[in-house]
Formats: sequence, C-alpha cells, structure tokens
Amino acid sequence: MGSLNKPHAVFVPYPAQGHVNPLMQLAKLLHSRGFYITFVNTEFNHKRLVRSQGPGFVKGLPDFQFETIPDGLPPSDRDATQDIWALSDSVQKNCLGPFRELLAKLNSSAGSPPVSCIISDGSMTFTIKAAEELGIPEAQFWTTSACGFMAYLHFSELIKGGIVPFKDENFIKDGTLDTPVPGVPGMRNMRLKDFPTLIRTIDPRDIMLNFMSEEAQNCLKSSAIILNTLEELEHQVLGAIAAKSPNIYTIGPLSLLERQTPLSQAESLRSSLWKEDFNCLGWLDKRQSGSVLFVSFGSITVMSDQHFKEFAWGLANSKVPFLWVVRPDVVMGNSGILPKEYYEEIEGRGLMVKWCPQDQVLTHPSVGAFLTHCGWNSTLESISGGRPVICWPFFDEQPTNCLYSCTLWGIGMEISHDVKRDEVTTLVKEVMEGDKGKQMKNNALEWKKKAEEATNIGGSSYNNFNKFIKEILQIH
Repeated sequence: MGSLNKPHAVFVPYPAQGHVNPLMQLAKLLHSRGFYITFVNTEFNHKRLVRSQGPGFVKGLPDFQFETIPDGLPPSDRDATQDIWALSDSVQKNCLGPFRELLAKLNSSAGSPPVSCIISDGSMTFTIKAAEELGIPEAQFWTTSACGFMAYLHFSELIKGGIVPFKDENFIKDGTLDTPVPGVPGMRNMRLKDFPTLIRTIDPRDIMLNFMSEEAQNCLKSSAIILNTLEELEHQVLGAIAAKSPNIYTIGPLSLLERQTPLSQAESLRSSLWKEDFNCLGWLDKRQSGSVLFVSFGSITVMSDQHFKEFAWGLANSKVPFLWVVRPDVVMGNSGILPKEYYEEIEGRGLMVKWCPQDQVLTHPSVGAFLTHCGWNSTLESISGGRPVICWPFFDEQPTNCLYSCTLWGIGMEISHDVKRDEVTTLVKEVMEGDKGKQMKNNALEWKKKAEEATNIGGSSYNNFNKFIKEILQIH
C-alpha cells in the first residue's frame, strides 16, 4: 500500500514520561499494521526526546513522523518533568488551537495521507472536539489502570458529596484518610487514602482535582476508551466502567502485545525522555539468577534528603545486590549526596544509574523483585516479568495500584510513607528470601502467565486490539 493510501493515525500523549511510553507502544503496533503515524509531542518534550535519543531519531522512518504543539508554558531548558499543575492547566486552556492548526497542516500536506483518526491521551480530551470538527473517529487512551480510571471517575461523586476538597489541613494527620468510601462501582474496601492523591487538597479550585475529574468524565464522550490492562486482572472494575461507556478495549500489557506483531521499522524507537544507561544490563549479566533487587521510583516521584538516605542505608544493610535508578532530580533541593563510606559499603553489589531501559531490566533473569512507586507502566512491567513488588506509592493513582497489588493480586507489600531504613532492610530480605516473598513471586508468575495468554494470538487483549482497529478505526 502506498503511503498516501494508508490510514493516518495522529497520537497525542499527555506531556509526561509515563504517558508518552504507552502511546508510543500503541503507535508502533498500529504502524506495524499498516498505519501512517504522526506522533505529537509538546515542543518541550520533543527537545528532550531528541536530546536523549539523538537527532537521527526523528528522521528517516518510513510513514512515522513527529510533530509538535506548544504547551503554553514559559520556555525551560530543564531536563525534568514539568510542574504537573501548571502543565495541566495550560494544556486545557492552550492546546486546542495549535492542534487544530496542526491537523489542517497535515491534511493539506502532499507528503502524507489525510488524517483518518486521532488517538489521544485520556488527559488531553480537547482532541475530542477537533475530531468532531473533522468528522473522524477519536479514541481516548487512559494510561492508568482500570481501577485508577474508576477512582478518577468517582472524583465527581466525592466533590458532589462534599467529601473533597477537605475542610482543613488536619486531614493529613487526623485519620480522615482512613475513612472507608463505599459505593465505588466495581471496587471494594476503598478508603480515601486509596484514591489518587489529587483529592488531597483543601482548595475547591485546585487545578488537578478539577482537571482529572473533568478529563475522566470527558473520556466517556469519546468513540472509544482504550486501557492498557487485561480483562482477568481487573474484570470487576472493567464491568463497572463498561456500564458507563460501552466501547472499552483492554489491549494490555502492550509490551507483551508488541511481541505478537510482525516487527516494523518503528520497532527500534524508544520513547525515553532521559538518556538510558544500557551498561546496567551487562552488570546484571554477571549476577546470579533472581538475586538482584531493582529500585526505581519513576519519572515524577521526588523525596526528601532524609527519605533518600533511609532508602540508601536500608538497601545497603540488607546485603542484597541492587540496581537503583537515581534520577538527577529525585531528591528535593538537589541534595542527595551520600558519604564515601556508603559507596565503600555497597561496592561490588550495588549499582546506581541515572535512568535505564526498565522494560529490559524487569525481564532480566538476574532481577528477583522490584521496589517501585507503583506507577501503572511499572506495575504492568513487573507483572509481565513475573516480579513481586515492594510498593512506595507517591502520587496520582499509585496508592490505588498499591492497594490492588498488595491485596487482590497478591504480588506486593507496602512500605510506610515515612520510610525508615530498618523497614527497608526487613522488607527487602522478605521479598528476596522470605516465605511471603516466595508466595508473592508465585502469584506474580501466575499473573505473568495470564498476561501472556491475553496477548497471545487469540487471547482477549490480542482480539480486542483487532476489534478496536475494525470497529472504531473502521479499517478492515
């Protein structure tokens, strides 16, 4: 099929690493099915992508192009995730106009086919309006878990019921967050502390509380909602979401679905906004099977210098080999300096890197478990690798994912928010060597098997992906 006759899908991720990754995975999958792809980053993130992947990254791929729109924020050269509050507010107010102009440019370009569909991040719902104006299908890809999505859908009920925003700052310490929240469709045993952290405000005009409540409800108006999960993992909550919006497609884990697809030239594209250190894979090659704890808190988590030191010494005192991703901006106030004796203590068994190819690390035979912030991509990657988790949720729907990992799925143990080194040491030893760790490992391997079955040819996620292409994108 000539390029100009191909269906043309435009992808619009929310401008943060945990959103760019899954949208890139889906873009590569559609590219391998014969789609022409335009991947739209913000100008700020596009610069970061070119810096981390090299300038050749965006050139020379047949039928896969990158475009940009401004995010409306003042220019910045920082190599870090932008302030989520300012970014979300700006995206909602400023992106529709530039996006319309970009679509007009694409449709008048002699070098690419006319745009036939838009696949947008669930937090970028301004695209629904643009698609309506062009009369083309538009799907929302909600990049959290299904339980996270339902929790966001319930924000409007919490606001209506006068539960949030909270009356005063005491809610943080007075036990209010332990209050049970009955009546969340498809979800049991939810407490206020298990909801995305964006409810934790006393300001009725809080940007993120309102932004996420509105964006989740807006998703229900789109032609379809895509979720990077598998039916078996979240079937109860998926049933409750389907009652609100019939066109739901669970097509995950995408990293496993990619394996069932004939490789396209886009396969080699990586979407990391930080430069990945691949040398750590060679370091892992020299370790015994299942002996290494992998530690990473994702792209947004920040911590105090005190918490950083508690983690560091807790890991060192466990005597377990570890690979730890320490982003340059992970410690608030740019401290995060450890004494010389720390490096002497961990020499030969601890490796610290700034960023790494996490998907490849979690499937490496030497890795036995994962200390994580419980972001959804990380949770799915640990399930796909059959790795149990120690959970330290920080932000957004990470507490929701943590609750499910530790209870329903039986693959995790939670670490206290005010982390102490002795607890770190105890949990690391338990997950790597203890009886509970063995049970969690078995559960993780069971889920891995189910995830592989769902994404294999004829599995539920594989079939849903094909149905999505036919029913929503109308490509037969």
